[in-house]
Amino acid sequence: MIQAKQELLAALAQALAAVAPGADVAAAFESPKQASHGDLAITAAMPLARAQKKNPRDLAQALVSALNEQPAVQRWVTALEIAGPGFINLRLSPAAKQAIVGEVLREGECFGKRSATGSKLMVEFVSANPTGPLHVGHGRNAALGDCISNLLESQGWQVLREFYYNDAGVQIATLATSTQARLRGLKPGDADWPEAAYNGEYIADIAADFAAKKTVRADDREFSASGDPDDLDGIRQFAVAYLRHEQDLDLRAFGVRFDNYFLESGLYTSGKVEDTVARLVAAGKTFEEGGALWLRTTGYGDDKDRVMRKSDGTYTYFVPDVAYHIDKFRRGYTRVINVQGSDHHGTVARVRAGLQAADVGIPAGFPDYALYKMITVMKGGQEVKISKRAGSYVTLRDLIEWTSCDAVRFFLISRKADTEFVFDIDLALKASDENPVFYVQYAHARICSVLAQYRQSRGSIAAAELAAADLGLLTAPTEASLMLRLAEYPEMLTRAAADHAPHDVAFYARDLAATFHSYYAAERFLVEDAALARARMALLAATRQVLRNALAMLGVGAPESMGRDTGSDAAAPLEATA
Repeated sequence: MIQAKQELLAALAQALAAVAPGADVAAAFESPKQASHGDLAITAAMPLARAQKKNPRDLAQALVSALNEQPAVQRWVTALEIAGPGFINLRLSPAAKQAIVGEVLREGECFGKRSATGSKLMVEFVSANPTGPLHVGHGRNAALGDCISNLLESQGWQVLREFYYNDAGVQIATLATSTQARLRGLKPGDADWPEAAYNGEYIADIAADFAAKKTVRADDREFSASGDPDDLDGIRQFAVAYLRHEQDLDLRAFGVRFDNYFLESGLYTSGKVEDTVARLVAAGKTFEEGGALWLRTTGYGDDKDRVMRKSDGTYTYFVPDVAYHIDKFRRGYTRVINVQGSDHHGTVARVRAGLQAADVGIPAGFPDYALYKMITVMKGGQEVKISKRAGSYVTLRDLIEWTSCDAVRFFLISRKADTEFVFDIDLALKASDENPVFYVQYAHARICSVLAQYRQSRGSIAAAELAAADLGLLTAPTEASLMLRLAEYPEMLTRAAADHAPHDVAFYARDLAATFHSYYAAERFLVEDAALARARMALLAATRQVLRNALAMLGVGAPESMGRDTGSDAAAPLEATA
C-alpha cells in the first residue's frame, strides 16, 4: 500500500496541475473522519475554490475527472466520491490494501524508517546535576529525549545524545558540605547540621563509602576517596563521581544511553565563558548598571534585559548556556534540540537572544526546545511525595521498582509533553485493557501465540512461506481495517519526528493493538483452508512486526508471552486462539 499511495500522490499532483496550473496547493491525502466514507480523502478543492472564486464541488468534479485519467488511479482505486462541500473520498482496491503485508514482511525492522541522510543533529537531555538521585521528572525527560532521538534516527538523522551537567557550582558545594557533615557524625535534625544541606539517606551512603576509601567509576569520570573528613575538594569530587555512577545505573536500567558528557566547568576552564562575554561587550550589546553587567535581550524579543554578571562578579546561569550553545554550533550541530522542564521556559528567549547578540552566524530560533511538565505519582488513590532514599521526592528508581521499566517508559511518553500527567502506580500494575502498555504488549504476545500454534500444527512458518501467501484472500472487513492501520505507520513516524512528539507513537501503538484485538475477536486463524490460514499468518506476522517496531521506538519490550495469570476481561486467554 505504501507504493500504491506514493503512486496515487503523484497522480494527484498531476491532476492538480491539470485542473489548476500554478496553484499553490500540495498533493496530500487525509484520513476520512468516518471509515465508512472511504480509505483516503482529498480536500484540495476547497482551498482551490477560495483562490479561484469558484464552486468547490465543481472543482472537485473536475479533479475527479482528471484523476480518473491517471493509470495509478485506474490500478489502485475502486471509487472516487464527492461529498459535502467538495471533499473527494477514495476507496482503495483490495490489492492496494493487501500490498502492505508484503511490504512490512520484506522491510522488517526497517519498515517505516528512511535512509541515512548524513545530516547531524544533537539532542541534549536529562542533564541533571549530580546532587541527588534522579527523580520522576528526570525520568520523563529521559524517556522523551531518548524517544525523540529514536524518531529522528528513523528519519535518517545522525543523532548525538548529550548529557550536560555542572560539577562545580553552588549546588555541588552544598553536596560536598552535606557529605562532610555526615563524615563528622552529624545527621539531619542535629543542632550543627547545615541549614541548606541535602537530607536524603544517599548522603550517608556517600559518606560511608568515602570513609572506606572506595573508588567510584561513572561513564565519564573516576575518583578514589582519601577518607579524610577535612579533604573537602576530595569529598566534592568523590560525591560527584558517586552520584554520576548512580545516575548511570538508573539510566542503564531505563534503557537510556549517551554518546557524550559535557561539563559546565569546562566552559570556564577553557575560557569559553569569558570569550562569549567579551564578544557580547565588543558587539555593543551590553551595558552596566548597579554594578552589574547586563545584556540587551529586549532587542531580540525578550520581555526585559537580563543580568549577565552580578555585582559580586559571578555569572548568571544563562551566560554559560550561551557559551555552551556556541560550542554546540561550532562542533557542527546546526540543529539542536534541548529537552527541559517547563520551568525553564524563561531561558529560551534569553539564550536565543544571547546567541543572536554574539553574532557568530547562528540562525534565529536556534536551538529547538521540547518542554515538558512535571508529573504526579499516585498509589492507592493517594499522592506519593516522599522517597526515603531521596528525602523529599519520588525517584526514577522507585518508579521502576514499583512497576517495571516498560510501564514507566510507556506511561511517561503516553501524553503530550506539555500536559500535566498523573502516573498511577496501581494502573501500571493492572493486567487488563485499562493498562495501555499491557494492552499493546498483550496484542504482540497474542500474535506470537497464534503463530506458534500454526507452526506446531503445520510444521513450519518460514519467511518464504509467508511471502508466497495469497494476500488476495484477506477480504474480511477487520482485515481491511488492520491493513490500513499498518499502512499509517511510516507517515505517523515522520510526523512524530517533525513535531518531537513520541506520544504519537504510543497513541498509534494502542490504536494498532485495538484494531488487532477486534480482528482477533471476529475471525479464526487456524482454519482448514490452508491458503487462507497462510494468508492470515502473513497478516499477523506483519502486525507483530509493526507492533514490535513501534514499541522499540519507545524503548519498550515486545514480550512473546504475558503469562497465564494476566488475561484481560476484554480479551480471551492466549491459549484460546484456534
